[in-house]
Amino acid sequence: MKQQKNQFSHLTAIERSYLSFPAQFLLNQNLLQGKILDFGCGFGNDVKILRQKGFDITGYDPYYFPEYPDNKFDTIICFYVLNVLFTEEQTNVLMEVSRLLKPGGKAYYAVRRDIKREGFREHYVHKKPTYQCIVKLPFLSVCLDENRELYEYAHYNHQRNSSNYCIFCNPYRTLRLLTESATAYAIFDGYPISKGHTLVIPKRHVSSYFELPFKEQSACWLMVNKVQELLKTEFEPDGFNVGMNINRAAGQNIMHASIHIIPRYKGDTVGAKSGIRNVIPKKQ
Repeated sequence: MKQQKNQFSHLTAIERSYLSFPAQFLLNQNLLQGKILDFGCGFGNDVKILRQKGFDITGYDPYYFPEYPDNKFDTIICFYVLNVLFTEEQTNVLMEVSRLLKPGGKAYYAVRRDIKREGFREHYVHKKPTYQCIVKLPFLSVCLDENRELYEYAHYNHQRNSSNYCIFCNPYRTLRLLTESATAYAIFDGYPISKGHTLVIPKRHVSSYFELPFKEQSACWLMVNKVQELLKTEFEPDGFNVGMNINRAAGQNIMHASIHIIPRYKGDTVGAKSGIRNVIPKKQ
């Protein structure tokens, strides 16, 4: 059966003359710091009210305020957006918010907890099919009641994630994190072999990519696509090598799965043969 399109998610935006509950909560807790972005701001009610209170805040919404932000932010808020999106769309929002967040910054996601039935239903005003789903995130929960939950997010390399000594579970703060989702993150390699050399790393601590659940494998490759877009924009490479080392016989040194995205540039190869077929020196 053909999957129904989720083309009316913007219709769930609500006009208000007062701050939303999560915005008021963050204001009361003094958590709205520095330069702020409201990602998926709908009609922009919170943006308007917080500006009146003196906050430096920008609103972005792909339907109502489509001008994409061109800088990074100390605080990002994303309220009741994920509940109206399909899984892949949710992951893209997480990756975009992570990318727009300054190192050391905080993002806050509000999700609904009062949804009784997932799926499409006819909007009571617009009479269009709108989608709602239950969302749970692996981030710090800072507020929870029967109607909503509020999560706090910080970049993966700005917190302690594990008590083990794996540097992929606890990556260095000094490395630049490109983007992150619920189950994976992308970070510049600490010992790059080309300009822009990036690792996509699953958060689950397994040595082999093949040990990952299929859903987490898929999330890694979705992130590979995102990283490729970011690297093309920033470095303008002429090509890419994408691959992984699995087990020591294949050159794996850190026993935590990862995928290498290596930008290639004209003139960086020696001889006619290069790329994946050049991986075993004796077979060159």
